[in-house]
Amino acid sequence: RDRNLHEKFDSMKQIPNLFTLLNLLFGCLAIVFLLTDGMVLVPTAEGTVYFDLPASIGLASLFIALAAVVDFFDGMLARLFKADSAMGRELDSLADVVSFGVAPGMILFSFLRLSWSAEITAMDTSIVYLLPAFLVPLAAAWRLARFNISPAQSSYFQGVPTPAVGLTIATLPLAYWMENGSWLSSLLLESWFLYALAIVFSAIMVVRWPMMSFKFHDFSWGNNSPRYLFLLAAILGGVFLSWSAALPVFAIYVLLSLLFQKRLR
Repeated sequence: RDRNLHEKFDSMKQIPNLFTLLNLLFGCLAIVFLLTDGMVLVPTAEGTVYFDLPASIGLASLFIALAAVVDFFDGMLARLFKADSAMGRELDSLADVVSFGVAPGMILFSFLRLSWSAEITAMDTSIVYLLPAFLVPLAAAWRLARFNISPAQSSYFQGVPTPAVGLTIATLPLAYWMENGSWLSSLLLESWFLYALAIVFSAIMVVRWPMMSFKFHDFSWGNNSPRYLFLLAAILGGVFLSWSAALPVFAIYVLLSLLFQKRLR
């Protein structure tokens, strides 16, 4: 009987790994929706046409968000079942590279294609101009590999976590449609802005600067003031900027992490 209970408990330890595989599945589905339609031609009342992103890219954003949800739960379940293992960590990193590296990189790739489609020489645009989008998955892979061999980071991260970057990029298609005509939707049609995003997001993942973790050891203001300030900024950003809030809130997260880095350590 004790042996059966032990085997049953061991089998339950695989539940976090199943959630990790679900994370990977959602990342793959996000990529499928990014590949399905490419760009679409939209007719105007004047009889002309222009290129735009397909509606399916919104589903890609949704699946990246779902991947983030199950990514949170696999860690929680691993702690619950005391199932932390080398295999689980490696599997989690492999899934994160796809869901929060490759899929968001393809979102930037789609926006770059759209930005260059408006140029007179659009038909002659080389794929070389689109490759900077893949700095994001390269940086994500580098960061996750380094994280796996680094000592545990309980009170802070070294560099921005990959899921945070992936989720921020995943909001861009939603901001493009939901906030049509806003400052962000206009910037997302500018190739120089997209190149800047790819470089900044990639660099901020691989730097060794301490970045805020949201693991509360207590709830005092003195030990958690940067976390409370960030949560306040995120709430205010959502209220006043709606879908355009993601980039400013991300910038505030990085800024607060740098301002309070001594405390984070």
